[in-house]
Amino acid sequence: MTPYEVCRLAPDDVGLMRSMLNMFGVAFDDVRTYSGNQPDAGYLAQLLANPGFVAIAALDRLEPVGGLAAYVLPKFEQARKEIYIYDLAVKQTHRRRGIATALINELKRIASAIGAYVIYVQADYGDDPAVALYTKLGVREDVMHFDIEPEPPG
Repeated sequence: MTPYEVCRLAPDDVGLMRSMLNMFGVAFDDVRTYSGNQPDAGYLAQLLANPGFVAIAALDRLEPVGGLAAYVLPKFEQARKEIYIYDLAVKQTHRRRGIATALINELKRIASAIGAYVIYVQADYGDDPAVALYTKLGVREDVMHFDIEPEPPG
């Protein structure tokens, strides 16, 4: 069990969401994407109010040291939901302390509360810590992933 506070962010947690975005940028070595053009406060508050989006932070003295962003996907083939973990990161100085597991356990609690039947996540080949974590917590499926570009505007 982690000594850190783990909580789902709410619409009034825009400042924490910004800090979590900055932490993601450093953890993923992609500060430009996560910090360079953050949405305005209204957008972030609206996103955090959306039941289809889940942001969970692990806090050490009110500073995010871990974070998880996920999407709730309503299914069409049955009246059920699944959750996709889009981003999960732990600050370099706080890794190997159970924080990622605590974040996923909180998401599992939320999933149960909203009636989701599965949580899924992808990991990249070579990201051995992520693969080990997800293997410990779930069942591995090897799939192909394709990015399809949208039509150019106009």
